[in-house]
Amino acid sequence: MLRIQEVKRQACESADCLPQKIERQLKLPKGCITQWRRVKESVDARDKSRIMLVCSVDFSAESIDEEQLLSRAQKRGWKLKKAPQEEYVLFHQRKEYQKPEQRMLHRPVVVGFGPCGIFCALLLAQMGYAPLVLERGKPVEQRAADVERFWRGEKVDPESNVQFGEGGAGTFSDGKLTTQIKDSRIHKVIEEMVAAGGGEELRYRQKPHVGTDVLRNVVVQLRREILRLGGEILFETKLTGLRFDPEGRVCAVEAESRKEPRARVIPAEVVVLALGHSARDTFEALHRAGLSMEQKPFSMGVRIEHWQEMIDCSQYGAPAAQQKLGAAEYKLSHKCKNGRGVYTFCMCPGGRVIASASSPQSVVTNGMSYRSRSLPNANSGLLVDVRTEDFGSEHPLAGMRFQEYWEHQAFLAGGSSGCAPAQRAEDFLAGQATEQGRGESNSVRPSYAPGVAWTSLDACLPAFACESLREALPVLGKKLAGFDSGDSVLTGIETRSSSPVRIVRSETLQTAPGVFPGGEGAGYAGGITSAAVDGIRIAEQIAALWLPAETEKPEISK
Repeated sequence: MLRIQEVKRQACESADCLPQKIERQLKLPKGCITQWRRVKESVDARDKSRIMLVCSVDFSAESIDEEQLLSRAQKRGWKLKKAPQEEYVLFHQRKEYQKPEQRMLHRPVVVGFGPCGIFCALLLAQMGYAPLVLERGKPVEQRAADVERFWRGEKVDPESNVQFGEGGAGTFSDGKLTTQIKDSRIHKVIEEMVAAGGGEELRYRQKPHVGTDVLRNVVVQLRREILRLGGEILFETKLTGLRFDPEGRVCAVEAESRKEPRARVIPAEVVVLALGHSARDTFEALHRAGLSMEQKPFSMGVRIEHWQEMIDCSQYGAPAAQQKLGAAEYKLSHKCKNGRGVYTFCMCPGGRVIASASSPQSVVTNGMSYRSRSLPNANSGLLVDVRTEDFGSEHPLAGMRFQEYWEHQAFLAGGSSGCAPAQRAEDFLAGQATEQGRGESNSVRPSYAPGVAWTSLDACLPAFACESLREALPVLGKKLAGFDSGDSVLTGIETRSSSPVRIVRSETLQTAPGVFPGGEGAGYAGGITSAAVDGIRIAEQIAALWLPAETEKPEISK
């Protein structure tokens, strides 16, 4: 099979025109391309009068000598090459796999069922390890109901919310699968997501996204596959501690269940810590247990909202529907005079700003989009670099305390009612609070539920963050017309873009013998895909060191 790059089509043209375009471009006989598939597709909007979709396509053609065609392509400068082999081979089935000498006595325990935990458990299940998963939150169906109640103004459930529960924080997001890492395991992640109902377009979109509505179903299908392969999942079961043998190797995990408050002790010589970035009580327990941790920089700021149609016109020259394109996206950044970076993060076209707190008396925001991205507002995190020296302490968990302090300040600034503090961009730049009547007449309606309190964001952001945002907004407005428009809405605050803690691990991905920290919470990933890839890497490392247990499911002491 061959791969050709930069095959262009207009948005109004069906993808079925691609074989004919390739035949004409390569001067091949008409109708000779028998098999083809898109492997990449992106929007080229540099010329807004003629926006094109640029595709890379794998294809095979009947009665064509591929070597001769490749030779001719090289002479003529065509972007043609052999299609790479991207199929993921399970680690224990690879030719280079060397069977380890150790055999587990118990099933591996995976703590956390977000992207890292899901894909680690899935790979372990596919390799015959029958993992046991502990997830402090609820299955996604029950979790979604709890979250909806919170958004309607009820109290947050500290164990079932946007941060905790099946699927992790990414379940209530845009479901972006873009990543800056380069890793062959990405193909495995995408293929499993497609097989679970994520949609064929995940295979070729340059910026694939699942959408929170579809992602919830994908998570359920991945859960069912793990169970089908012999895995087990204990929901509403929280890790409270680790036990080690005299030689320092993990020998058991301690856990508590909401359904049965008595402590459980689960024997395990392999434990994966896929905690997510918000499991603060668990980080404290692991720190008390002596695990090596260090501070990690993160980012914080606000959610900025515009009319999606304005973003479309800035990017495409016309509304997305008129251009027959999906809702337009953007990605912007600026380096401030004070040395800090300001950048947009997790942009949600046609989405909404959501309440994402996991504890009472705090306000945390995030963005979310459905698959259609059809809501009237666009929103994005507008974040500022936070350095470890900003934490005010050298304690490994000082970044968590820094987050907690400012999240509580946001709660107070919102009137201590669960509303989020918000401010018009025009007022923020002028350094004046937005008055209630002025905010409510704003043309861009804030989408945050249960509601916003118009105020000044200076009360709930560090001075360096406000200074950086005020410098960056007009600069970013020059890069994307209308970005700094006075009627855009800033809603505070966003603090959970990444973990402020890293659990130190070795080249074998262990922090202590048998303990594997991974994903966003442990400080080794920055999104759904990179966290899933890290989970796969951990599963491979486990397979390199241990054979599966031969025994039946272990007893769980109570």
